[in-house]
Amino acid sequence: MGSSWSLARRQSAEEQARSTTECSSKRQRLSFSYDLDHPQLIPGLPNEVSLQIIARVPRGFHSTLRLVGRGWNEVLRTQEVFALRKEQGLTEEWLYILTKDAEDSMIWYALDPLTGIWRMLPSMPELKPDEEPREVSPGWGWRNAIGSSGNLISEFLKGWFRRKDASKQTPFCGCSAAVMDGSLYVLGGFSRTSALRCVWKYDPRFNEWSESAAMGTPRAYCKTGLLKDKLYVVGGVNRGRGGLTPLQSGEVYEPVTNSWSPIPNMPFTRAQVLPTAFLADMLKPIATGMAAFKDQLWVPQSLYSWPFFVDVGGEVYDPESNLWKDMPRGMGEGWPARQAGTKLSVIVNGHLYSLDPTSSLDGSKIKVYDFDQDAWKIVVSKVPVLLDLAESESPYLLACLRGGLHIVTKDINDNVTVLKVDLTKYPLPGEGPSLELEEERWTNISTSSFGSVELITGQVLDI
Repeated sequence: MGSSWSLARRQSAEEQARSTTECSSKRQRLSFSYDLDHPQLIPGLPNEVSLQIIARVPRGFHSTLRLVGRGWNEVLRTQEVFALRKEQGLTEEWLYILTKDAEDSMIWYALDPLTGIWRMLPSMPELKPDEEPREVSPGWGWRNAIGSSGNLISEFLKGWFRRKDASKQTPFCGCSAAVMDGSLYVLGGFSRTSALRCVWKYDPRFNEWSESAAMGTPRAYCKTGLLKDKLYVVGGVNRGRGGLTPLQSGEVYEPVTNSWSPIPNMPFTRAQVLPTAFLADMLKPIATGMAAFKDQLWVPQSLYSWPFFVDVGGEVYDPESNLWKDMPRGMGEGWPARQAGTKLSVIVNGHLYSLDPTSSLDGSKIKVYDFDQDAWKIVVSKVPVLLDLAESESPYLLACLRGGLHIVTKDINDNVTVLKVDLTKYPLPGEGPSLELEEERWTNISTSSFGSVELITGQVLDI
């Protein structure tokens, strides 16, 4: 017994020593080049300790830290500091929004919630000459819609495709965005009315754009989702002989190999039961949203024929079985729609939320999906902003920032406002009614003006 206890103690001590050695070796590898090639980052301190200190400085002050000296600037342009931040649980979430200004330029802004300061990102790269499509196709009416209630959401849009001559369109109109492994990805879009395959990656550590592997299919307005560190895109539109052609295909990006692979096409089974061949030819199926959660892709779908969208439920893709199945009927048909039939959603604490928009004084409502009852339920009865659904191409954006549901809106004075709602007082699916007062808990995170811009899309980056 004694010998066994002694042996166990020796093994435990050896394991602890081995673990300490491995951690020490890891830190030595992290700061090795700085020990040899550079003077001390902070005089009197080993560079290993200096890196620990720098890692604790919030991201919003990194631009100031780079002014300290060449060594600090180089350190902040490597993976070392950010690896330490992740290891020690010091990462920060920033909100990134894409806007389109009065000159039709696509501009990204990033909000630091800690300081409330917005920062402009470098411009997305110019397309190479061989990437510039030259053909022009007429017809852009598909962007008008009726929502899930069957009522006309908007009048004929005064949007991108009808305000400008098609041959003068700026690249990336209709692009989609996603976040993966601490970087922002921008996918496809239009250039001179033809869809693009290109994918651009923004790395906030270097504040630079780089090119990633192009998609297999040119797409604009595609839907994106992240599952198990793989990026999925489905649907969107491409250019056909008669105008825009909706896509039923999808593909998945593997960051390890920097490559795309196809996934099965969306079957659109409910679109195949139209009573006449005339309707089947006139009404085109299109994906109008996507939510990636519960290890599956949930894709609401519609049929469109200028100028209308009609809901037909949706479908769910399971990467494990590599198969599509019908979405629960109440989920697909009740999914709230914003302008042009687009169905935005956000996952907060494992629950699916969406905003049911209105331009009336009663206010828009936030809904949560109840899986048990296959129904969307109101959790916030009034959003304290008046949405301009008649004029704005993107009246609002949704985001899960720092564990809370946020709404990004723009008012008639061109003020972009970020609001957070406290969901803790509202009952979740399966819970009883709230015992608290009916007053809504809203916090204004930021209000700023970027001039006359339109909201395009938003993403949250954690780094």
